[in-house]
Amino acid sequence: MLVGLIVACEVAFWVLLAAGLIARYPLRRPRLGAALLLAVPVVDLVLLVATMIDLRAGGTATFAHGLAAAYLGFSVAFGHGLVRWTDERFAYRFAGGPPPRRAPRYGMARARHEWREWGKGMLGWAIACAVLLAGIALVGDADRSQELWAWLARLSLAMGAWLVFWPLADTVFPKRPPGGSGGVGIVERS
Repeated sequence: MLVGLIVACEVAFWVLLAAGLIARYPLRRPRLGAALLLAVPVVDLVLLVATMIDLRAGGTATFAHGLAAAYLGFSVAFGHGLVRWTDERFAYRFAGGPPPRRAPRYGMARARHEWREWGKGMLGWAIACAVLLAGIALVGDADRSQELWAWLARLSLAMGAWLVFWPLADTVFPKRPPGGSGGVGIVERS
């Protein structure tokens, strides 16, 4: 049941996002669009309450409970940015807005971008871990909360891998534009 709710919450997130942007731009109803976009976080609240009720009712924590905590944490951390990213593209396409910003692709600007994204990931990790620890405390039984402990380890491992393969890698080995130095440390003289 919980996996179905997670899927329903993900679908509801995208439906509310699309409805809010359609109301805001093609239908030119900015207040309705804003109300629909403000309803997006309610989806996370529904998932949190349902997860905690299930655990409080004496259920044994499953993979789905950990997935719900991860979904919640990363949805809170990345949700606002995703809404902004989508809004920029909708405004450009349907309301004559400016071209959307693109993430830097090369050099230290790219590394800074990756550090910011990893920082958001760490916020998501912290929220997910807080929810997992609250679930562990709520269950109050080591045998029934084993899967939640496993999710703490999974999320920590994932964040460690993300750190090594993106922000650290882009800092130590910055990507250079094709066919040039990208202005990194080279001065041309005529």
